[in-house]
Amino acid sequence: MNDQTADPAADPQAVLTQQPEGDAPPPTGWFSRLWASSLLVTVLAFVTAMLVGGILIAVADPRTQAASHYFFQYPWDTFRYGFTAIWHGYVALFQGAIFNPNTASKGTLAGYLGPISETLTNATPLILGGLSVGLAFRAGLFNIGGQGQVIMGAVFAGFVGFHWHLAPGLHLLLGILAGMLGGALWGGLAGLLKAKTGAHEVITTIMLNYIALYFLAYLLSVKGFQAPPYGQAISNKVFESAQLPPLLGGSVRVHGGLILALLAAVVVGWLIDKSTLGFRLRAVGANQFAARTAGMSVENSYITVMLIAGALCGLAGVSQILGTNSAITGDIDAGIGFDAITVALLGRANAKGIVAAGLLFGALHAGGTQMQSATGTPIDLVQVIQSMIVLFIAAPMLVRAIWRIKGTTTGVGGQLAKGWNG
Repeated sequence: MNDQTADPAADPQAVLTQQPEGDAPPPTGWFSRLWASSLLVTVLAFVTAMLVGGILIAVADPRTQAASHYFFQYPWDTFRYGFTAIWHGYVALFQGAIFNPNTASKGTLAGYLGPISETLTNATPLILGGLSVGLAFRAGLFNIGGQGQVIMGAVFAGFVGFHWHLAPGLHLLLGILAGMLGGALWGGLAGLLKAKTGAHEVITTIMLNYIALYFLAYLLSVKGFQAPPYGQAISNKVFESAQLPPLLGGSVRVHGGLILALLAAVVVGWLIDKSTLGFRLRAVGANQFAARTAGMSVENSYITVMLIAGALCGLAGVSQILGTNSAITGDIDAGIGFDAITVALLGRANAKGIVAAGLLFGALHAGGTQMQSATGTPIDLVQVIQSMIVLFIAAPMLVRAIWRIKGTTTGVGGQLAKGWNG
């Protein structure tokens, strides 16, 4: 045996296939591979979050609280009331997000498709915002400025929608382009500051969020933007010619913004995985110094990715003002900019994953309202469940430890450790 074969470091192939110290050997057999896969870890993270959320629902239930006072005398009541609260809570969550037999019995389209329509309506801006954050992640940037970009997209699109009188198709098209422009300008400004001055994008985007928020508050007090009789902080209503068409008729709220979100996901997926620009952005995100050595312009990449990310958030603003709502208010962003961060995290900064995560969070938003009204469960618990889903997704080793799964650290936790450059 020669020295080259004796020393693994001398053989490049051996180095690539060498198992890291401390990691378990790769599993064999289809069941073992499935049990150790990152997809299963993601599913189990969701299940774990729902189990913990169920415990919180039981703890918040008044009857369970009352029965807990005599737990040691008769523990069955505590468990019975607790399981009943969990069952009713999650049934209401399902009925509010997917299908409600009580409303379906009416035989109307809204009765059958109302819950899923609410899920899709809530998911549309989350998908667009998640694509924005995920794309920036791939270039090594943390776009926390979704709130400001959504607001500016809504402002630009809304102004075109209620200030101009145009033909229906042209009016809608210009409103969409204006919204993308507003978001792109706000995101591109953060990218420009990053590229030219080195200002950290987290700081600049947070500050731009505040500027956009107070700028909107000012506009809602200006005649011409504010709706008459000028006593409330609400804009003029967007003309019907500029509104996104309903997909399932006027009785349900889902609109053409969903088509825009799905098309944006296809474009972003192609951009990241297939295009030269996507390769350059991923290279900059993986190692900006190596990318610079290879002749790539890191500064131009920062500006470009933030322009695109801002345009995607601007589209989320478009879906809000030209689809879900018809007038701009102070809460037009609806927390989308920050929820988009969790959607991108859950979707692993991947276009398909972001679509799935957006649908999940849209279902939780829609079902949470029904759960609160039907069972009295605080809607804040739904937000707690969302946070726990992200927590467990971002900590795969914790999920593996809970469910006793052997394997290496993969999934979102591994992506975070690598700087979202997977």
